[in-house]
Amino acid sequence: MTLRFGTAGLRGPVGDGPDHMNVPVVTRTTAGLAVWLIEHGHGGGTVVVGCDARTGSAEFFTAATEVLAAAGFDVVALPRPLPTPVTAYAVQALGAVAGVQITASHNPASDNGYKVYLSGGAQLVSPADREIEAAIDAAPDAAAVPRTPVEPVGDELVERYLDRVASLPRSGHRDLRIALTPLHGVGGDTAVAALRRAGFTDVHTVSSQFAPDPAFPTVAYPNPEEPGATDALLTLAAEVHADLAIALDPDADRCAVGVRDGTGWRMLRGDETGVLLGDRILAHAPIGSLVATTIVSSTMLGDVAHARRARFARTLTGFKWLTRAGDGLVYAYEEAVGHCVDPDAVRDKDGVATAVLVADLAAELKAAGRGLIDALDDLYREFGVHLGDQVSIRSDDLTRVDAIMAALRADPPETLAGVPVTTTDLATGGGALTTDALVFEGVGVRVVVRPSGTEPKLKCYLETTARYEDRPVAHAALDALRRWATALGATAGGGPPRLRTGTVSRT
Repeated sequence: MTLRFGTAGLRGPVGDGPDHMNVPVVTRTTAGLAVWLIEHGHGGGTVVVGCDARTGSAEFFTAATEVLAAAGFDVVALPRPLPTPVTAYAVQALGAVAGVQITASHNPASDNGYKVYLSGGAQLVSPADREIEAAIDAAPDAAAVPRTPVEPVGDELVERYLDRVASLPRSGHRDLRIALTPLHGVGGDTAVAALRRAGFTDVHTVSSQFAPDPAFPTVAYPNPEEPGATDALLTLAAEVHADLAIALDPDADRCAVGVRDGTGWRMLRGDETGVLLGDRILAHAPIGSLVATTIVSSTMLGDVAHARRARFARTLTGFKWLTRAGDGLVYAYEEAVGHCVDPDAVRDKDGVATAVLVADLAAELKAAGRGLIDALDDLYREFGVHLGDQVSIRSDDLTRVDAIMAALRADPPETLAGVPVTTTDLATGGGALTTDALVFEGVGVRVVVRPSGTEPKLKCYLETTARYEDRPVAHAALDALRRWATALGATAGGGPPRLRTGTVSRT
């Protein structure tokens, strides 16, 4: 058993053997990548290599740079552990033939990974992943792979990236107090520098989570979406009377946003931030620009795009698909707090750039005596309330995830939240969106169920919609969907429970 290419490369636990992340696996993987690049006419080209600060990252980084150099490539080794978006930026800025980032993003502390960008700066997709995998299988033993030492470059690329991010704001307002955490990852210094370069100097950080630490000691999972992960951030935001809270994941390609809501603080869902940023970016984009989101995200961005005379696309999950949504792309997001806000520079999600753009929007709203919740409420009044949630069923036994999917396919629900629903199996009826997922849709309700592509869990994406004045109905329906999805976790076999709670009405 060996690690196989999945979401844009390799990802798995650090340890010995071909089914773990270790120096021999990284060495042979890089040798396979080098062969594939040469076979496709990219021999001798520039390859950018970066890394985060996870366990093993420094050793894997060295192995990757040295194997590529020995294979004849011009290797640009970034100067220190840096956010993944810096690597993605450098690939595009330098016209590199490929990029490698050693990272496991928001995975548990036990994991590490090997992420590949192709020429143009977008993530690896099929058939290249299968072809590279075949080249890896044919690679010699790691001890026989040549290696040549590489000196890291200086800070010029980092400075260019910071200048680009600092140029993104559209308003002149900078009166904003920000609380920020990088969740023990590598995004802290870069994010603070980017915010300050953009003019946001009143930034407070969670000291216990600021320095990179591969053990992620203060959180169960280093993912800002996970319950409890942002508790320290929201406590700090309340203590310093912040206007905005920002949480990055460990490699800083994701950005979660916290706001004051009534008397307390809460994190916005990725869909909420997504529609706010989509509307913001379209306000400054040419007519006919393209925005995109995925099959598991809210349907609201499509409504906004239509009203703003923009084009809209829906893709499979993952930014390897989103950044290939079409010409004229100005913004793409997925509900898992990932946002591509500047595709001309970074063809991937970018938590640092997102933080700067959200701060710009929040500062402009603050100057008018308003906040992000007010702006979101405006959109709900215009397009109807769209409420969402996600229920994840985590299991170390992947056969359990498969069993739940099989049970749903064999006996799909006829109603959800009291609403008749139809079932679309994207594994057989998805067309261009073919994937292992089930979609249940009815009037005002939508549920997508699919296995995670990066972690051992089943994900249920829930959405309810209603006119603004009917929002209590949407809340009640969402509660019913949560109960149904949560109950799936207790059913590894047989038909899932069906909750028929209330009826969603529309007038």
